[in-house]
Amino acid sequence: MSAEVLERPLPKPSSEGYVSARLLEALVEGRLALEFLERGLVRNAAGKAFQAWRAFLAALLRLELDRLKAVVKTEEERRWLESTAVPRVPTGRIKALSQMLEEVGHGGIAFVTAMALDLHDYQYHGPDPDMALSKYRNREEAARDVVLLLKELARRVEALRQRVQWGGELERALEGLKTYIGGL
Repeated sequence: MSAEVLERPLPKPSSEGYVSARLLEALVEGRLALEFLERGLVRNAAGKAFQAWRAFLAALLRLELDRLKAVVKTEEERRWLESTAVPRVPTGRIKALSQMLEEVGHGGIAFVTAMALDLHDYQYHGPDPDMALSKYRNREEAARDVVLLLKELARRVEALRQRVQWGGELERALEGLKTYIGGL
C-alpha cells in the first residue's frame, strides 16, 4: 500500500465512501508511522500515529453521526458536528468528541484518544525528562505507545468491517498494518 492513497481527494462527508476513505487513510498513516519508527524517527512516528487516530475518529464520527446528533442538546451543536467535527476533527475538541463516542457505545475510546494526544505533544516537544511539555521521558516510551496505539487502531478498524463499504484496498491496508506490527 503506497502513500499516494493519502494524496487522493477525500469524498464529501455526506457521501457513502467517506467512512471507507478515512479508514483507509488511518491505516496508511499507521503504516507510515511504523516505517518511521523502524528508521528511528520516533517524533515523526508519533505524529503519523496521531494523524492515523484522527482519521479513524473522523470515520467513526461520520458513521455515528445520527446517534451523536441525538445526544447533543442544541441545533447549533448538531450543525457543528456535521459541518466541522466530521470533516475536520479539531484537535482542541478531540477529547470531547471521544467522550461523545463513548456515550454512544464506543467504550474505551476516550482513553485511547488521550494516548494519541500525548503522542501529538511528543511530536512537538520530544522527550522531556521533567515531563513538563511531554508525557514521555525518553523516545523508547513514546515508541511503545506508537505501537500500542496502532494495535488498537487495527483492532477497531477491523471491528467496523461489517458496518462500512469494505473493499480489497481496505483489506490489504489492514492486513499490511497488522503484519507490520507483528514484525516489530
